Amino acid sequence: MITVLEGSTFCIGDDRGDVTGETSGFFSLDTRRLSRFVLTVNGERPLLLSSGKVEYFSAAFYLRNPLAGGLEQDVLSIVRSRFVGEAMQERVAVSNESMDPQKFTIAFELATDFADIFAVKDHDFALGDPVHARALPSVAAAVWSPDGKSVAFDDGEDRTEVDFSLPGDRASWEVELGPRERWELVVDVYPDGNGVPHELAQVRFGDELTRVRDSLVAWRLRVPQIRTTWDPLGHTFGQSVSDLASLRLRAQGDLGKLPAAGMPWFMTVFGRDTIVTCLQTLLFGPDLAITALRALADLQAREDDPSTDAEPGKIVHEVRFGKAAKHWFARYYGTVDATPLYLVLLAEVWKWTDDAQLVRELKEPALRALAWIDEWGDLDGDGFVEFRRRAPHGLDVQSWKDSADSQRFHDGRRAEGPIAPCEVQGYVYDAKRCTAAMARDVWRDRDLADRLDREADELKRRFDKAYWVEHSGGFYALALDGDKRPVDSLTSNIGHLLWSGIVPPERVDRVVDQLMGAPLWSGWGVRTMSANDAAYNPLSYHNGTVWPHDNSLIAWGLAREGRWAECQRIVRRMLEAAGHFGWQLPEVFSGLRRADTPFPIAYPTAARPQAWAAGTPVLLLQLLLGLQPDRTRQLLESVAPAELPAWAGDVRLSGVRAFDRPWDVRLVDGRVSVAPA
Repeated sequence: MITVLEGSTFCIGDDRGDVTGETSGFFSLDTRRLSRFVLTVNGERPLLLSSGKVEYFSAAFYLRNPLAGGLEQDVLSIVRSRFVGEAMQERVAVSNESMDPQKFTIAFELATDFADIFAVKDHDFALGDPVHARALPSVAAAVWSPDGKSVAFDDGEDRTEVDFSLPGDRASWEVELGPRERWELVVDVYPDGNGVPHELAQVRFGDELTRVRDSLVAWRLRVPQIRTTWDPLGHTFGQSVSDLASLRLRAQGDLGKLPAAGMPWFMTVFGRDTIVTCLQTLLFGPDLAITALRALADLQAREDDPSTDAEPGKIVHEVRFGKAAKHWFARYYGTVDATPLYLVLLAEVWKWTDDAQLVRELKEPALRALAWIDEWGDLDGDGFVEFRRRAPHGLDVQSWKDSADSQRFHDGRRAEGPIAPCEVQGYVYDAKRCTAAMARDVWRDRDLADRLDREADELKRRFDKAYWVEHSGGFYALALDGDKRPVDSLTSNIGHLLWSGIVPPERVDRVVDQLMGAPLWSGWGVRTMSANDAAYNPLSYHNGTVWPHDNSLIAWGLAREGRWAECQRIVRRMLEAAGHFGWQLPEVFSGLRRADTPFPIAYPTAARPQAWAAGTPVLLLQLLLGLQPDRTRQLLESVAPAELPAWAGDVRLSGVRAFDRPWDVRLVDGRVSVAPA
């Protein structure tokens, strides 16, 4: 179970509230501040009654006593209430439910190793296999206060302080309770160990809890409110609202909040993931996207630095803090798609807001991004953007399918780089088209606009010639390899090409047929790789699984081409799949055929919540209703078909934000209407 602050502080524990293993802990700024936090009664762990998250920042654990130290069954009830803010607070309440006096020992086992998050993540993904996992550091020494009310852990770089509301014998208390009596303890965990007195800590935690609750209330009031008769839509949309609230980061410089990539290992800015999530959630209004655009502009590379794969104008891939930054990078730039997607997001915000001032404000970052595409992204001058790792410890694959084995030919051979991914060329095409419109209408630079339009036209022509593969019914190759050969596996990436607009009209039908044909379509969604390719594996991270965010962009491409039946098919199956994951879509799930499994099969290390998975239901709702902004007329309109399928039910969506005002959307008897609120 994970509880999290809207920031980079979170706690991973089990159903009883304990932090027990190599992959759990209380984390802050990419460093584990507590690696063991275990409650015992008479030396044994209590037994679980029930537990769950209250909100994303709080959880409650209801327990009963173990049969230890002479205690009979169910004489004690134990409640652990946890709140994660910038620090962590836990309240433990023990009640004697019996008719007799009870005497027992309550204790906490405490330890910390100050491991960086990458070392802990390695253990998670290697399932504790010491051959494949990085070694975890030794446990730090504990220094207790004379009164036994606090303990500090310090390794010379980091410090954690744990304060208790009652004096005890090094986190152990002898308790005697009469019938129906109650004993309470408050535990405060400070990742910076700033020595705040307990009395002030209570005030600070109270203020923090109020602030976080107020922030959640404000977020829920600001996003659109939905009422629907189609339960999968209502449940998944509500879960997405909560998940996206939990994933908000405070940007530096008081810029506002933007989405982190996902829990637990990616609670930080990821250029690609942050941008895609903002594109998915413009139905909520522009605030997250505007913050992301400004924050990413601040992080945009200014110099050529091979050690971090940075080049002038490139948008950052990942930001890290603390020990993780020392062992990895504080900023890493190993991505080739975030830079064109930055321009797409800027243009999309402009379409929803008509905010010319924002477009003028971000002109220089936008021009730097354009320059990177042409001068650095195109490694060999052939007009296509390629990736090649230069950093000694960076990513070998720098497109969204960034696992090392994802670039495969139809026969299973690995492609050798530099690699030019197909979808990235589509993003570049879209970026140049969008930026041409901003240059023409906002910057009043007609020469730049005309040049970008010409370049986009030429890219579209050359892309079709270089990437089209005729075998197996015809499709676009996954990529070009270092020898400019098409990497001829059939993958979900071709759906991104529909979204970008780079596919010529005469190719659209064949692309759609490939996406929805049996080799790619699992029944729950479009697979990342066709079942007819040699490297296909329905359990492989990028070679046969189903990714919700991938499917949302594919659905967007289908809607863009007016292929509503296929778009609606993805909407329906994806939201139905969410029901098998507690209405919280995971980062990825198995590509096994729906006909062969009664429910979608989970992927063991999938992040939940994960930002672009949480953004998927929001975008799918937008596509179902056919909502799109008309900037020239300052209108939100629906381009959905005249009649939507009966399974979509009725929908009332209130408070959609476009052009600085709210809009109400109704779906009644299959027809969509939009009006100012």
